[in-house]
Amino acid sequence: MDAIGRAEEVEASADVPALTVDATGEPAADPESAPAPEPEVEQETTHDADTSASEPSPDPEPAPDPEPAPAIESGSAESPPSPPSAVETPRRTVGQAIAERLAAAGARFAFTVPGESFLGLLDGLEGAGVRIVATRHEGGAAFMAAAASRLMGKPQLCLGSRAVGAANLAIGIHAARADSVAMVAVVGQVRREHRGREAFQEADLVGSIGRLAKWAGEADDPLGALALIDQALARATEGRPGPVLVSVPEDLLDKMLPASTGTSRHRSPLPTAAALPPDPDAVRAALRILASSKRGVIFAGGGVLAANAGRRLLRLADALALPVIAAWRRPDVVPNGHPLYLGMAGYAAPSTVLPRLLEADAVLVIGCRLSEVTTFGYQVPAAGSRWVHVDMEPRAGSAGLPPAAISIESDAGRFVDAAYSILRGAAIDAESRAQRMALAEEDRQAFTEARVVDAGDWDGPGVHPGRVITELGKALSPDAILTTDAGNFGGWAARGFRFRRAGTFLGPTSGAMGYGLPAAIAASLALPKRQVVALTGDGGFAMTMVELETAVREGVAPLVLVFDNQRYGTISMHQEREGRQVTGTLLGPIDFAAAARAFGADGHTVERDEELPDVLRDALASGRPSVIHLRLDPRWVSVDQPAIMPDSPGSSASDMASAP
Repeated sequence: MDAIGRAEEVEASADVPALTVDATGEPAADPESAPAPEPEVEQETTHDADTSASEPSPDPEPAPDPEPAPAIESGSAESPPSPPSAVETPRRTVGQAIAERLAAAGARFAFTVPGESFLGLLDGLEGAGVRIVATRHEGGAAFMAAAASRLMGKPQLCLGSRAVGAANLAIGIHAARADSVAMVAVVGQVRREHRGREAFQEADLVGSIGRLAKWAGEADDPLGALALIDQALARATEGRPGPVLVSVPEDLLDKMLPASTGTSRHRSPLPTAAALPPDPDAVRAALRILASSKRGVIFAGGGVLAANAGRRLLRLADALALPVIAAWRRPDVVPNGHPLYLGMAGYAAPSTVLPRLLEADAVLVIGCRLSEVTTFGYQVPAAGSRWVHVDMEPRAGSAGLPPAAISIESDAGRFVDAAYSILRGAAIDAESRAQRMALAEEDRQAFTEARVVDAGDWDGPGVHPGRVITELGKALSPDAILTTDAGNFGGWAARGFRFRRAGTFLGPTSGAMGYGLPAAIAASLALPKRQVVALTGDGGFAMTMVELETAVREGVAPLVLVFDNQRYGTISMHQEREGRQVTGTLLGPIDFAAAARAFGADGHTVERDEELPDVLRDALASGRPSVIHLRLDPRWVSVDQPAIMPDSPGSSASDMASAP
């Protein structure tokens, strides 16, 4: 007998309930006012939502509170004005028309180092109600646009001038592509009559930097420029989202358009997987695989976040008694206090995560690209696992990847809705479900013990990085946004920070250094009522710390924690592990607190654990951009190579002085 009895066919509604925002700018109550009937269980089965006695109780989750929607919070002086209504105007320039179309598609911010090649577009954006944020470097602008696009769910803009501006935007374009973020990069190109004559800063932008994007194109006439923008917006948002690059010659932007040229709102030219319900027969087949498993697991990625489907995924997980593991740098995909959450995969994952994935006999991979880091070097899915891939662009068979038992091209939210609708009319085998739930409770206990990062007796020099994360968790509100840079310092947060709401973490899967501060500035602009904290190392922070002045000028107040071990720690770790000479990775001292003050922000230095709580509280309450410079002993190599061992509570700095 199937673990799920075949029942009357019920398809999910073609429309996922929309998330509305009330007058305060916060998500309104869940529009599903009447809960759907739970799946029928053949015999009564209970599931105690409380965790074991040794684990802190999960934070209460208000039933009607939906996941935070990507949207700008209203009711703040920092919120940009809405764009004007789409109306036909007598005569407009190409730059004005492009700006209107971008605004109509949801652009509210344009991050840029201004250049003379796109002055006509700047004029248009200002008139269209798009807030122009001047940055200190195009790399910071692109990081900000990528972060804002991800938080707001609409493509935001970064602008650069010709070859040099585009080259600096490249790191953020690459980061947006890795994170499947729809973003628009507009680059001013040399004048059309000068192409091919080695014009100032000339380059083939589409064939060079454009190849990092999902799609790229260049305009060559006024009306073609408008069509190109429409095409770019469609390409950015259809299928697997991604960044697009649009190159516009300088001389086009001030050309006048015919009076008959109207303003069009962006429309995707073809129905996409996001707009269509998944094949119900494929969904049923997937559910049979999952419901008949003994050690099944759900592997959830950024597609779940993009679809605002975390809570609905947990409802499905509970019905099937399947635990949830987050893809790398997607730790906020579901509230971490839920008893079925088993941690995040990838770098700094708790020791329980990889074994649990490898022993799974069935895996639902949903909204996840199965990258190298997420799969622990392509070990997951294991050869013996039957796996189902639900994604806007499901993975085809490739070298080393066993073919999926079922591939479903679908938005994660629509799949979850369809699956739960089918389960409502199905009979779930109670015995197998009870067995999975009992094992999941054991898994949760093991995970809870493995995620501890603040153990051990440390009295300096410098701070205990795990205790920093513990204090941060105490100080922040549930909806605070955490951003992170690249580096080993992030391992303590990856393992030990407890995310309580979806959409509260920003970290690049591209591994780009310098992302943390620009992302925090973008989050503070897009969601000005939220606490925003950036976690950075000294190497990554120094790459973009000039953007502190941007934060000061724009009137936003992110807090930056700089873990300073005076080295490129991850690379020096690899040098030592491989028996190589430690060269090129040791850095000199920087007084980051003084640097912050020089940029107009607040700066603090913390050298001992007991100093942190008061400094952290004051910085969060200041309403100003602040930097806390954390002195870190270089012996804290990583969360898996600490300066003290958790099982040696008597260890101290003096004990470790002779350690290798």
